[in-house]
Amino acid sequence: MTDEPLVLGIETSCDETGVGIVRGNTLLADAVASSVEEHARFGGVVPEIASRAHLEAMGPTIERACIDAGVALSDLDAIAVTGGPGLIGALLVGTSSAQALAWATEKPLFAVNHLAAHVAVDQLEHGPLDEPSIALLVSGGHSSILLVRDIATDIEPLGMTLDDAAGEAFDKVARLMGLGFPGGPEIDRIAREGQVDAIAFPRGLTANKDQALHQYDFSFSGLKTAVARWVEARQAAGDHINVADVAASFQEAVVDVLTRKALAACTDFGVDSLMIGGGVAANSRLRELATARAQTAGVRLRIPRPGLCTDNGAMVAALGSRMVSAGVTPTGWSFAVDSSLPVETPILSGTLLD
Repeated sequence: MTDEPLVLGIETSCDETGVGIVRGNTLLADAVASSVEEHARFGGVVPEIASRAHLEAMGPTIERACIDAGVALSDLDAIAVTGGPGLIGALLVGTSSAQALAWATEKPLFAVNHLAAHVAVDQLEHGPLDEPSIALLVSGGHSSILLVRDIATDIEPLGMTLDDAAGEAFDKVARLMGLGFPGGPEIDRIAREGQVDAIAFPRGLTANKDQALHQYDFSFSGLKTAVARWVEARQAAGDHINVADVAASFQEAVVDVLTRKALAACTDFGVDSLMIGGGVAANSRLRELATARAQTAGVRLRIPRPGLCTDNGAMVAALGSRMVSAGVTPTGWSFAVDSSLPVETPILSGTLLD
């Protein structure tokens, strides 16, 4: 197999239908069809709506990606698809499509981990990942610190969220303040008009007593509650609430903890490369603070452009490409999706047909 395999990746873990095509570490196409507007009136993703939207978008999105890349399905060296974690109905749409394509074209199929793909996507922008690297993975459902020795085969979780993930906290606080969905971009936008130190919101799991058991873990549920209580107290007193200050102070509490713990892991494990991935990695203040702190610590910081941080097929193709080059055994056509697939399992194993 070539060192620059041509791989098509399919991503359907939540509300984006993503199809990407890469050749080695070169991105050829990144086609995305989002159903976020259909979920906005519910204030969150509705699994049934997401699954139906994937069904409608799958064929046209694959076709668009192939046209953009100037390739035919027969040209591919392999197909990759998100096998988990994610919404099970949404995952099944993507994996069923990938299985059909792989069977019809007789191409090897890799059912890969959505979370690992968020890390692998950076190789499309900054070249091969440093090994080892510390990865800060921050998305709507996950907040983790990982020691990545090899993105295709060796990922060690160092810490994770114990309750709300960072993205969940953004959505819930945005809803509390009457902002739109998804909450992350809305808070990021309005926070630019506020003061980051206007309100002293708590930093979860950063006290000395937390270091023994939760040195690299996160907790944002208490922060979300603190924001709610602060707003309720001001409303009860009839005081004016500066939404921009609330947004900026809340956002600062989140990104302060994320960057502080990620860089501490770099120091503790003697790793001089930090990669930040996932939807929350598109947050402007997180990128700004991480850049400043990494420079001070002498750590090389890698963050993909915002368009590659949110869910997309390119990240799945990128991880599939790395697995092909590393000689990882394909999953095959027969496998079961895993809606709670742990990040330390970069690829699903196939099952034997009866």
